[in-house]
Amino acid sequence: MTTQDYAARISQLIQDHQADIGSEWIGQLEALTGRANAVSREQLRAHCQQFLAAFTKATRGGMLDNIEHRSWDDVRDLLADISSSRAKGGSTPSDTATFVFSLKQPLFSRLRDGFTGDSEGLATASWTISSLLDKLGLYTIEVFQKTRDQIIVRQQQELLELSTPVVKLWQGILALPLIGTLDSARTQVVMENILQKIVDTGAAIAIIDITGVPTVDTLVAQHLMKTIAAARLMGADCIISGIRPQIAQTIVHLGVNLEDVITKATLADAFLVALERTGTALVPAAKG
Repeated sequence: MTTQDYAARISQLIQDHQADIGSEWIGQLEALTGRANAVSREQLRAHCQQFLAAFTKATRGGMLDNIEHRSWDDVRDLLADISSSRAKGGSTPSDTATFVFSLKQPLFSRLRDGFTGDSEGLATASWTISSLLDKLGLYTIEVFQKTRDQIIVRQQQELLELSTPVVKLWQGILALPLIGTLDSARTQVVMENILQKIVDTGAAIAIIDITGVPTVDTLVAQHLMKTIAAARLMGADCIISGIRPQIAQTIVHLGVNLEDVITKATLADAFLVALERTGTALVPAAKG
């Protein structure tokens, strides 16, 4: 019997017993997921029915050794959707792979009945189905991991944006309090945020407060200078506040030129300078 003959026979067995296979598979998965409560029963049943229908249809193409063949396009697309939704829902990669691997048992039962008396044929068919489901299971893990990676990258981007808030202190005065280490990625976010805020508010002064920056090295200093230069190109001057004695010594030691940049020890001092440069005067309230 040729490979194509085995494939046709396997496909026919699956078609003939699709309802029984589906019922046994769903029952098996409900017993597993009932404990973890990771996927709702309604969603699980829908996924099983959709996958088994697509799987059965794909086997008719005879390409049981190549899931990249066009006959498996619908199956891969469906598995990609299932894997992505489960990744977003908090399931684990093993939970998602088990969804596919658990189909082996009901399929093997039908193969055993269909190849009664043909031990060689049963071995070949079992190996074919096992390899096929292994490939599909690994595919779900790959899609799952890609989805989780995308979620992590998006969360990192959101955290970067949250950690670099640009605050409007006064008319024409912005403040950017920095906390933590500055690296290239974060500097890019800092630049984008402060430049956009300058455009939105028409601010003339931007205060960059580095009180929360633990250390200043050559790289951090370069990032600060780039941000200041970009702000100046947009028509806003920058004041750096939060210069502690240790940081001042480090900047001098590194030979960083901040002569044309106003620096202050505290944000309050920088704010007073910003008010003066914008022509705003603070008048004490009259006692009374």
